[in-house]
Amino acid sequence: MRFLISVAAAATALFATAAHAEVVPAPMVDIVQPTTPTNRPLNDAEKKLGMDQGRALPPPELLQPSLDSALPAYVPIKGRLHGHFKGAASDVLAVLARRWAAAFAKYQPGVTIDIPPPYAGSLGAKELVKQNLDFVFVSRELKPDDITDFNAKFGYPPLSVPISGGSYRAYGALDAVGFIVNRDNPIDRISFAQLDALLSVTRHRGGAAVTTWGQLGLTGEWADKPVHVYAIKPWNGFEEFVRQRVLSVPGKRGEWRTDLNFLDVVFPLAKAVANDRYALGYTGLAYLDAPVKVIALQQDGGGLAIPATYEAVARADYPLSRLTYFNVNKKPGARLDPAIEEFLRFVLSREGQAIVRDQGTFMPLRGGQTDRARSLLAN
Repeated sequence: MRFLISVAAAATALFATAAHAEVVPAPMVDIVQPTTPTNRPLNDAEKKLGMDQGRALPPPELLQPSLDSALPAYVPIKGRLHGHFKGAASDVLAVLARRWAAAFAKYQPGVTIDIPPPYAGSLGAKELVKQNLDFVFVSRELKPDDITDFNAKFGYPPLSVPISGGSYRAYGALDAVGFIVNRDNPIDRISFAQLDALLSVTRHRGGAAVTTWGQLGLTGEWADKPVHVYAIKPWNGFEEFVRQRVLSVPGKRGEWRTDLNFLDVVFPLAKAVANDRYALGYTGLAYLDAPVKVIALQQDGGGLAIPATYEAVARADYPLSRLTYFNVNKKPGARLDPAIEEFLRFVLSREGQAIVRDQGTFMPLRGGQTDRARSLLAN
C-alpha cells in the first residue's frame, strides 16, 4: 500500500480566494511512500509506564536533520546562578526534558531542575495554574480550558515558548499534520483560505462558504460533487492544532462547521478517506495506514504550495509542522527568574538543539524559530 505526496515544481501563486479558485497547471511529481503501520491507542499498562518513566518512543527515522548553522552558540552568563525548580513534562518529552536539565547542570551546578513523574502534559498544565509547579513541558498547544483557567487566576495567559519541533511521522511524538484526499481525486494542493472556507462557520480568512469540489477548482465530473469532510471531534490535540493554524487568525478563534463527519479519534480517519471518493480530511502523518493522497498546502499571501515531505518538515517550511512548548508563569513586562531564563537560553541554543537532534525523534528548531522564541523571554 502507498500514499502519495504531490510536489509542485513551479513557483506559481495558486488558489487566491476560496470563492473564485482557479487551478493553474504546474508540473507535478508524485512521491510514493509506504503506508505507516496501523497504530492503536495505548493500553493501561503502557499509559502507566509512560507516566512513571516517560513513553517509549519509536525508532528514529532513517533520515535525520542537520543543525541549522544559524542557531546561536550557548554562551553562559557570567557568574553563578542558584535555585531549585520543579516542573512537569508530557510522557513523550520526559526523556528529552531530563537530558536538557542534566546538560544545563554542567554549566550551572547551583541550579537544580527537577522533572519527576508522573509524566502527563495535561496534569502539569493544571498544576501550573495551582502554582504547584514552576514550569511544564507540553508536547502540544495548551488546551483552551487550561489557558482560560490560568487567565482567570492571574489576569494574563501563561507564556508558551517553543523549544523543539515535532516529529515527522513518529506515532505519539507530535507528528506533522496532513490534509488528505482519496487517491482518485485530481487535486494536489489547497490554500489555508480555501480550507477555512470549507471547514469553518466563522471564515475569518474572508472566503465565501465552500461545499463542492468545483469551488476548489476541479472541473468535469468533479465540479458539482460535494466535499465530504472528515474531521476529529473537539477537543483533540490534532483538532486544536488545525483550528489554531487554519481556522483562526490573530485575535479571532475559528469555529468548525457542525455538519462535518466528526470522528471521535484520529485512528480511523485515513481509512475513511480512502473509502470515500469525494472525501477530504486531516490526520497526523503517523496515521497514514491507508492508500490516500497527501496534498500540498499554501498559506495565505501567495508563494509555493508546500508538500508534506521530510525535508519540508525538518526545515520548518511545511505549514503544519508542529512544536513542543515550555510553559511558565510570566507576567507581561516582568522578567523570568534568571535561572529559568538562562535554562531557556541554553535549550534554544545550538548546544540545546543538538540534544534534540541526538535523541532522534523530534526536529531541532531552525535559527529563525529560536530567534522568535528568545524574543518572548523579554516581553
